[in-house]
Amino acid sequence: MKTVDAITDKKQLLSIKTYLQNRSARDYCLFLLGINTGIRIHDLLHLYVKDIMTESGDTRQYLSHSALVDPPIYLNKEVRQTIQSYILQGSLQYDDFLFKSRKRSEPITRQQAYRIINEAAKQAGIEGSIGTHTLRKTFGYHAYTKGIAISLIQKRLQQSNPSETRQYIGVPANKSILIKLDVNL
Repeated sequence: MKTVDAITDKKQLLSIKTYLQNRSARDYCLFLLGINTGIRIHDLLHLYVKDIMTESGDTRQYLSHSALVDPPIYLNKEVRQTIQSYILQGSLQYDDFLFKSRKRSEPITRQQAYRIINEAAKQAGIEGSIGTHTLRKTFGYHAYTKGIAISLIQKRLQQSNPSETRQYIGVPANKSILIKLDVNL
């Protein structure tokens, strides 16, 4: 199995987001949810609308999925707004898969998710190795550079130790990254 990289350049992330936003609301939502939560691709693809929204149509602040509760998965404002817009635009029902295939009522496949992510990366000019794990690695890398403790990232990514997590997100133990702990009170 080929190892993939995190997308560390914010300009490249913006380029991918712009490309996907113009291409497909579903694909943009998949990418945005992946890079903002660190959820495994299998779990992402098997989310239902009801895991994200209440029956009254409000978007949840935390994901409601029995397998993804420790630690709870927070959905930031941009993710919530994007999901709400996508669900309305796609006329998805409460019991539908969130990333439903256009051809059937099942979710898109891992292979389709890979193609979506890979094509977007090519369009953004990214030459590194990109795959479905890129979403998780990107989440972990940027969480780390924003000052989130490696132990919390390790727990979110469900890895056994901090050194494994550092290696996974592409931050060698001996490399120091400028971290801005900005408590803007």
